[in-house]
Amino acid sequence: MSGFGTTIFAEMSALAARTGSINLGQGFPDTDGPAAMLHAAKAAIDAGRNQYPPGPGVPELLEAVAAHQRRFYGLDLDPTTQVLVTVGATEAIASVVLALCEPGDEVVTFEPYYDSYAATIALAGATRRTSVLRFPDFAVDEASLRAAFSPRTRLVLLNTPHNPTGKVFTRAELELVASLAREHDAWVVTDEVYEHLVFDGAVHVPVATLPGMFDRTITISSAGKTFSATGWKVGWLSGPAEAVAAARTVKQFLTFVGSGPFQPAVAVALGLGDDVYAGIADSLARGRDLLCDALETAGLTVSRPAGTYFVVADAAPLGAVDGLEFARRLPELAGVVGVPVSVFHDDQGAARTLIRFAFCKRDDVLREAGRRLASARP
Repeated sequence: MSGFGTTIFAEMSALAARTGSINLGQGFPDTDGPAAMLHAAKAAIDAGRNQYPPGPGVPELLEAVAAHQRRFYGLDLDPTTQVLVTVGATEAIASVVLALCEPGDEVVTFEPYYDSYAATIALAGATRRTSVLRFPDFAVDEASLRAAFSPRTRLVLLNTPHNPTGKVFTRAELELVASLAREHDAWVVTDEVYEHLVFDGAVHVPVATLPGMFDRTITISSAGKTFSATGWKVGWLSGPAEAVAAARTVKQFLTFVGSGPFQPAVAVALGLGDDVYAGIADSLARGRDLLCDALETAGLTVSRPAGTYFVVADAAPLGAVDGLEFARRLPELAGVVGVPVSVFHDDQGAARTLIRFAFCKRDDVLREAGRRLASARP
């Protein structure tokens, strides 16, 4: 881990606090999730559910995850053997990669990638092989993706909807990934934490629903993004029983268990009506439009996202030549903090002047950020 220092999120959040800037760098909402979920957590605490929960997760959450997958995607899971509750999606990713990979194995992923992917692959002693998604459309390059696979490919680590780009992979792109995984007898591990946060008619397609893919796919999600409860750290993974068992074996030696009283509360949230899910996505779409319009007014070139919490913009029109340097100057220029996309790349030249901003904030905060950005335009 010698090549991994303090995360960019910690650096930029500290910079925001030090300068009094609006923090659009780290992806956490500034509003709470559904009231029914919050009340259920309080009730669980009052009922004494404050000790270690069962290792695989509390039964009602295991059943709720299975019911969610059936309700939204038509997937039938055995909650006792095919679902595992984790301390957020980050632990789910770590558990699976550490369970399935050994030194010498290769992991295919797309860049830009969420920073924990690189660290987890390194912890497993595996080698990272990437295919670049390029601004502004972030389309999959088939030739590049094919070149990333080899006889040593053990798994594909895929994030859709995608952080940091806001891209929602198309069915055709996912079918290409699936065909290459089958060809190389590789697992597909899908990070789907933004599964319900898609806009403008975009459709999230779980890889596990594609023909012939359930038996080689491990699906990961969490409550943090969907229900605005990032601090609760309640995630889960699902898939074939033998893969879930392998991940469970690793997970028990990472955190053992966690989030005891929050687990039954998340079970309540997963069962809420379609109107709740739609309302959260609609609110984020409004925030996306507010921020994208503000960034364009400030002179940046914007790739309008189809999902997630984030928008990527090119600061080159403002004279930026290095995204990290520009991000560190932005609080002084505009009183706003973003994150340079280059830190999520092996090929840093592919994102040299790109900045990621989070729009999972209140409308008034985004409007003020827009005002500050516009006033800082040369």
